[in-house]
Amino acid sequence: MLVRLLVAIVSIWLITVGAANAGPQRTRGIVAYDDVRLDVIAEGRGPLVVLLPSRGRGSEDFDAVAAGIADAGFRVLRPQPRGAAGSTGPMKGLTLHDFARDMAEVIKHEDDGPAVMVGHAFGNWVARMTAVDYPQLVRGVVIVAAAAKAYPNGFSGAKQLSEAVRLAGDTRLPDEERLKYLRMAFFAPGHDAGVWLNGWYGEVDEAESAAGRATRQSEWWSGGNVPLLDLQAANDPFKPASMSNEMRDEFGERVTIAVIPDASHALIPEQPAAVVDAIVGWVRKFPPNDR
Repeated sequence: MLVRLLVAIVSIWLITVGAANAGPQRTRGIVAYDDVRLDVIAEGRGPLVVLLPSRGRGSEDFDAVAAGIADAGFRVLRPQPRGAAGSTGPMKGLTLHDFARDMAEVIKHEDDGPAVMVGHAFGNWVARMTAVDYPQLVRGVVIVAAAAKAYPNGFSGAKQLSEAVRLAGDTRLPDEERLKYLRMAFFAPGHDAGVWLNGWYGEVDEAESAAGRATRQSEWWSGGNVPLLDLQAANDPFKPASMSNEMRDEFGERVTIAVIPDASHALIPEQPAAVVDAIVGWVRKFPPNDR
């Protein structure tokens, strides 16, 4: 009898510990509208946070960051861009307004907004466009490793960086050549650039690049009127030190700047814990009645 009781106690303890360590459950579903189907990864409960990946890449890049934000008490959504994973839709003749509509439909489907938009590199263009086009659905934007306003033509080396981004994601090239470009444009010294050899979507890259060119910067740059967190990487070649305060200089108190050391333009795979801490700490300062 005593042995059975001990076994039962141990079993309950193991189940409890397992549940505690499991973290928020991760699910996957489709949000559909018109001729667009968006593959959305979701986890956690609480105020809504939407994560948008870098150009030509999928939302799996955010695995560690999404888990950390969800563990901190947030509902985290990761819509895959059109053409990535299970997401489909027209890929030609797009502007950033089309990608913003995708994000708006995801937030409306969740029916628990407004959301904080977190956009990495190109993703921040879409995040800001969403805040401009759908102000009622966005309560803040986190700008992760954003290029300077003058990019791609306004500072030394910018055009070479653009070419490095294109070649880094070209899976037809040998890995060693691509690693050279990944190290040049994305990863700080001492970090493993090989983690980004995979995860590229050529058609997505082309569509997003074309959409960026088809949309005037002035249409999305402001990010509407919501609070902005300019989350910078200390070694990011896309944001020269001389331009690190440009957002705050232009938009004043609406902008909070945070700089993460030992990271470059990739940032997310380089310093995921620091990214989580910065985002969660910033969002928790929002007024309680804004949650």
